[in-house]
Amino acid sequence: MKDPVEFHYRLPGRASGFRPGTHPGTGFGAGQEFAMHARLFDHPDPRRLDLRASQRAVPREWLVRLHLQRVAVPVQVVVDVSASMRFGTRRTKLDLAADFVEALGYSAFRAGDQLGMLAFDRDAREDLFVPARHGRGVGDEMATRLRHCTMSPHIANGDAGLVRTLDRLAGRRGLVFLVSDFHWPRVRLDAALDRLVSARVVPMVIWDEAEIEPPHEGMFLPVRDMESGGKRTLWLRPRMVQQWRENVAKRRVELKTTLGRRGAHPFFVEGAFDAEALSRHFLETAA
Repeated sequence: MKDPVEFHYRLPGRASGFRPGTHPGTGFGAGQEFAMHARLFDHPDPRRLDLRASQRAVPREWLVRLHLQRVAVPVQVVVDVSASMRFGTRRTKLDLAADFVEALGYSAFRAGDQLGMLAFDRDAREDLFVPARHGRGVGDEMATRLRHCTMSPHIANGDAGLVRTLDRLAGRRGLVFLVSDFHWPRVRLDAALDRLVSARVVPMVIWDEAEIEPPHEGMFLPVRDMESGGKRTLWLRPRMVQQWRENVAKRRVELKTTLGRRGAHPFFVEGAFDAEALSRHFLETAA
């Protein structure tokens, strides 16, 4: 049995809540971070009495020390299980998504946070819904469901699945990981972020190496659209290989710009999930 993978996530600023956890909170409680002095009459807890501060107080009155409590935050992971996520050379993108969810489950357990999962393809996938809860095996259960999920038999139009899924999180606070290859039009990105304005959103962009690095030029390449099933054959001319690389770089910049403008800085998973790199990503973007 392999050792569980853990990464460290954080939110910018302080989180509100009442459940004890590891994130800096906004309320007073049994924390270690001193906030202020207050009158014993207003906060009748003699255990926190500060005799020195009380002697210096003008006018003289009994003062107690108030500390900011660390709290737990709700964490949700929203996973794209559409046909394009089933593409992969060595492993599918959905397998990489499951690796991340497995690590997220263990990390949330260590942080004392509850974790829930929603999924979508052309419709909201109720069969993959997992309500938020705290437990060591939550991430393992979610990852197993993702690795064994099948295509939805329901046919919906456009981005109906994404919209219906994110509507369940609209207005909620906390941390939301949005896992997909993000092969969507820009209007869908904006619609997704509009529904998650109250939460801290971390887009997990999962790409396969075959998507971002074209084969050698001067060869025929059979391709198939994973969503529509359409097939065609391309002759990889030098100009087409160069255009391939330029389009990948352009899309990367577009995602960073569009998502970053809304405070949702994307993390790219290419070939394998790197827990240490994700921890560094949070340190760099949550400041």
